[in-house]
Amino acid sequence: MQMTSEDSIEVSKFTWPKGFYADSTHAGLKPDQDDMGWIYSETPADAAGVYTTNQFQAAPTKLTKLTINVAHQLQAVVMNSGNANSCNGEQGETDALLMQKMAADRLKIDASEVGIASTGVIGEPLPMAKIKDGISQLKLTHNVGLTKAILTTDTHPKTITVKCMVDGKEITTTGFCKGSGMIHPNMATMLGFVTTDAAIAGADLQHLLSTTVDETFNQITVDGDTSTNDMVVVMANGAAENEPLEEGTADYSTFVSAFKKVLTHLAQEIAGDGEGASKLVEVNVAGAYSHLEGQQVAKAIVGSNLVKAMIFGEDGNWGRIMQAIGQTTAHVDLNGVSVSINGLQLVKNSLGTGIDDDEVTKTLKQKKVTIDVDLNAGKATGTAWGCDLTYKYVQINASYRS
Repeated sequence: MQMTSEDSIEVSKFTWPKGFYADSTHAGLKPDQDDMGWIYSETPADAAGVYTTNQFQAAPTKLTKLTINVAHQLQAVVMNSGNANSCNGEQGETDALLMQKMAADRLKIDASEVGIASTGVIGEPLPMAKIKDGISQLKLTHNVGLTKAILTTDTHPKTITVKCMVDGKEITTTGFCKGSGMIHPNMATMLGFVTTDAAIAGADLQHLLSTTVDETFNQITVDGDTSTNDMVVVMANGAAENEPLEEGTADYSTFVSAFKKVLTHLAQEIAGDGEGASKLVEVNVAGAYSHLEGQQVAKAIVGSNLVKAMIFGEDGNWGRIMQAIGQTTAHVDLNGVSVSINGLQLVKNSLGTGIDDDEVTKTLKQKKVTIDVDLNAGKATGTAWGCDLTYKYVQINASYRS
């Protein structure tokens, strides 16, 4: 593959970057599918993370944050679904530490090099005998089954691999995540993992992750709820043997573009796989006073239950979008707002255009619905992603534990 510039960044078949291993197994936390796994790097990797802002931050999330913050370095992450190990008090903290130590002992590395991630039911003790058994079964393979082992109510794995050239070396960056409900970052009920064989310092990686998450994962919403366990962790082991990436260089810019492609794709995958969702919704705001306000308005629209229900019902009731805009504190030209859905203009100068309802209903049957809004208040923009609100969402969450 010949790639020499940012323009030649390519999405390829899912694969693990150089020097990374992964595996999954069925430990019995869930009835009939793999529910535990790990990622391992041959050498300690520079690492970065972002974490839920929920005040009831789960024990695994807190422990991983503490571990990464010591030196921005990890060599492995062990993870499970089926149990969140959240709201379990001191026992939860103890169990998270034990899970970290078990994985470290199995890999013959220091516990300070191991991150922990859990997802599932809140408030139930972690069954440590099953955790121990699961860790004992994990191997150093290139198993893609790990991408399924972390799923809860998701309908499918969410994965991507992007390749680019920096410093004459091919760089592979791979991401996978889970997330379907309880999605309203900062952060969401999601776990996200990105591995890359690029060489980049931990502090630079942390800055890149934090800023990119603000434009991607933190701009999705499914149901307005924020979970206790969410995190995104990135590991960069330098196995591609490029010169360490530094901000301000062309190679850094290329890598940033590839990295953003990974996170953007995963964010959209989560939004489109919202619990019970039938449509992916993208909102693009133009004419905003500032980028922050553009982002706020986009997220307010995509997060409005009235808008979500409107889209599910395939009803061109553009008043739902106007009320969502008006609920924000953003600058708005009250007589100059425009709204379009899939290219059909419903509102011009804050007044309905009289477009035929049947035409709007027809376009709302598409699997992806794009809402474009112009606030006519500046030159900034914003984008957010979400989904419609369906009867299935209530059904799933009314019986989540059964």
